[in-house]
Amino acid sequence: MQYSIEPINDSEVFLAKELLEQMIRIRLLEERIADLRKSGEIQGSVHLCIGQEAIYSGSCAARQPGDRVFSTYRGHGWAHACGVPAEAILAELLARETGVCAGRGGSAYFSAPEWGFFGENSIVGAGAPIACGAALASTMARDGSLTITAFGDGAMNQGGVFEAMNFASYLKLPVIFLCENNTYAELTPIADTVRDAALFKRARAFGMDGVRIDGNDILGVKQCMEHFAQKVRNGHGPVLIEMMTQRLVGHYIGDMQSYRTVREIADAKLHEPILRLGQRLQLSGVSDAEVQNIHLNAATHIDAATARALRAPLASTDTVMEHLYAA
Repeated sequence: MQYSIEPINDSEVFLAKELLEQMIRIRLLEERIADLRKSGEIQGSVHLCIGQEAIYSGSCAARQPGDRVFSTYRGHGWAHACGVPAEAILAELLARETGVCAGRGGSAYFSAPEWGFFGENSIVGAGAPIACGAALASTMARDGSLTITAFGDGAMNQGGVFEAMNFASYLKLPVIFLCENNTYAELTPIADTVRDAALFKRARAFGMDGVRIDGNDILGVKQCMEHFAQKVRNGHGPVLIEMMTQRLVGHYIGDMQSYRTVREIADAKLHEPILRLGQRLQLSGVSDAEVQNIHLNAATHIDAATARALRAPLASTDTVMEHLYAA
């Protein structure tokens, strides 16, 4: 995919600066989580979204109150873009009582429905059918909300995702199926597992709209989401949006990325969303000093959130059996 760096319309500069700071906060949050995992403060499996921040911030900028997000296990960025405070995310991963799930969910299972973030799922593609249930409830309530279900390119080979698309299309449910295509299904290039790697084309089989966009162009992501969100809300049925991106880190912490070349990762760093938006702002007349100040504000925010999360009390083992459901 070819990239171009162009100035931003004057009317969008203020929003672009806000989105830049949010993306930087997500990036620094993920880097802090990596440090805490390596030091042993955070336990368990952790999957980072470094390099994919534009998808989360751009998509959530198009949300309206009442809209819901179901993410993959790579969900910290989605949660923060939905409005979940960095401190609450960090506290959850640190098993603190002040976490969004009181320290019970960890990295792969936390949710924060009060912010419209209905959580992660460690089963690949499993969020899609769950999102259809939420969208069906919205349709029955006639509340005008929509549901976003996000998954990776590898999940596009899961039968449950196809079943969810068919179900949503048949009932014209207000669902946006969002494929975060970072070109790797865990450690395997998606192009090595399918005949046609243009995954958005699969929407046609279900009678849905399907598009592929540059997932590192945050303003383009927002514009695309606003366009299709309006169609979905107006009863035209679901859509599949394939957003092309690249992660700048391994699939999981500890992944040596031996399946990627040094040149590939270096090239990805030249086209990542934070760098690109900063360049566009500077072309639009925003000074280097102002861009650097945005970075500084984000760093101060994450530093303070980390300090507060680390001071919070650990989740009590006396309540470990509470908030459980057994059929």
